Amino acid sequence: MSDLASLAPTRRGLLRGAAVAACTIAVPALAAQPPYAESRPLVSPRIIRPALLRDALAAMSRHEDRLAYRDRIAIADFNAPSSMPRFYLIDLASGDTTTFFVAHGNGSDPAHTGWVQRFSNTPGSNASSEGAFVTSDYYVGKHGRSQRLIGLDPTNDKAFERAIVIHAAWYANPDMLRTHGQLGRSQGCFAVADGDLDQVFGRLGPGRMLYSAKI
Repeated sequence: MSDLASLAPTRRGLLRGAAVAACTIAVPALAAQPPYAESRPLVSPRIIRPALLRDALAAMSRHEDRLAYRDRIAIADFNAPSSMPRFYLIDLASGDTTTFFVAHGNGSDPAHTGWVQRFSNTPGSNASSEGAFVTSDYYVGKHGRSQRLIGLDPTNDKAFERAIVIHAAWYANPDMLRTHGQLGRSQGCFAVADGDLDQVFGRLGPGRMLYSAKI
């Protein structure tokens, strides 16, 4: 682990990359939010919000001894609805980013509004959890190819026990937006579109941070 960690960029490089990411990251144009979105916190469809990025980088610094690599980070912005690509995969050295659709847990959105209403770390809650995760190994399970996650904070430290993982799901495919206006819901996992799984796995890999929040 120490040999791998030594390959990671310096803190100065991370902060320089973060500044690039916060100011220049572009993502595709998105469908309009539903009418009630005006009462929700504002979320830009084109750049990751600086406050969220700052929180994610602070978490990375706090948990740096648990990370093999600090060159890239994944951030799930649960301030945004499931109709927006809100899963950011960021190269912290260059600021390059790719965004993906990601589903949240049905326990976080019981009325299926498309918005995260609450988080939970409780087994059986089927809710999404907030906080910092470190990506672990790949395996093939009931959802096909999947990647385990280990929760690093008190708000998500039961993630391994709850089998909170990254996997693909039909209900996270973009065609759900055409028929339902939002994605389906997972049981707390970070479910992405079938066609995006290879990119997510290839760019994130084991030993990097995934940060989940609604701020």
